[in-house]
Amino acid sequence: METRIRVVVAKPGLDGHDRGIKVVARALRDAGIEVVYTGLHQTPEQIVETAIQEDADAVGLSVLSGAHLTLFRRVLDLLRERGADDIVVFGGGIIPDADIAELAALGVARIFTPGASTADIVDWVRGNVPAQLAET
Repeated sequence: METRIRVVVAKPGLDGHDRGIKVVARALRDAGIEVVYTGLHQTPEQIVETAIQEDADAVGLSVLSGAHLTLFRRVLDLLRERGADDIVVFGGGIIPDADIAELAALGVARIFTPGASTADIVDWVRGNVPAQLAET
């Protein structure tokens, strides 16, 4: 058996800009991390359901719409309600520095802002997301 990190990446809300999340998803995949991309316009409920069904170790959210506080909070609340608060939540997008501390206080493990390299994101996931044992 090997350990392999499984990450669900998602675009919550009405934001239709998906280039960045696709680049991150590909970088994670190319680094040997299992990635499930949920697509555009996902509700927090859909994202959490996917994370639980896919037995994810982490959820990565990309938010460019300005609704980051609401969307991250809802995902975290739903994970707690479902007893899945061991799933690491991280994300990125257009998020003001002033909001990053508030997101951290809510339980978001890391926010990557524009300009973050895919290598930094991959390294952070590898170093901060505990993998589960996966059957090979």
